[in-house]
Amino acid sequence: MRKVTPEQIAQKREEIINACERLYQTMSFREITLKEIGSLTSFSRPTIYNYFETKEEIFLALFQREYDRWNKDLEAILEGNESLTKAELSERIALSLAGREQLLKLLSMNIYDMEANSRPELLTSFKRSYGRSMLLIRMLLKKFCPSMSEADTRNFIYTFYPFMFGIYPYTAVTEKQKTAMSEAGIDFMYQTVYELTYECLISLLGEQKTDKE
Repeated sequence: MRKVTPEQIAQKREEIINACERLYQTMSFREITLKEIGSLTSFSRPTIYNYFETKEEIFLALFQREYDRWNKDLEAILEGNESLTKAELSERIALSLAGREQLLKLLSMNIYDMEANSRPELLTSFKRSYGRSMLLIRMLLKKFCPSMSEADTRNFIYTFYPFMFGIYPYTAVTEKQKTAMSEAGIDFMYQTVYELTYECLISLLGEQKTDKE
């Protein structure tokens, strides 16, 4: 039997994740099956089990890749600026999330089940990317908001990260949902990802909005 190289394994995994990502553009997590994912790969569905045991593991890998992409955005903010005001930092972070709709969509899912149905080693790999994002946020606050104490930083992180779970549902409102809210008498104000995130960050950092806001 021909030995499969680490590069070939990584390539096959990426193909599976890419297939899942394509489906997730138009289908929900519940609708997507391993059969559907397999139909978009160059190999048979049973081969998927050599790389992922469950659908949740594939989504967790996609989730990890989204965190890695956001981490690059955060690194660019950190390395590309000598100084930023709190308002400017809020703007940069808000813009970085505005470009990561898929990350926000995944955050709005039932992550508990996704993690529960994934093997420990894959969960650990995911947590490294998740933890890297927290570290980068800490580094941003330390560099651009040096007056913040450790307690301030910790409170920021443990408020902002749970907040991110609700960004997608509040900004990706369907016509069906809008109609239901209208009929229920709910006065809902639509906001973009940027607007909602910026308002939250400004509030957490205790900064006044800029004049242009």
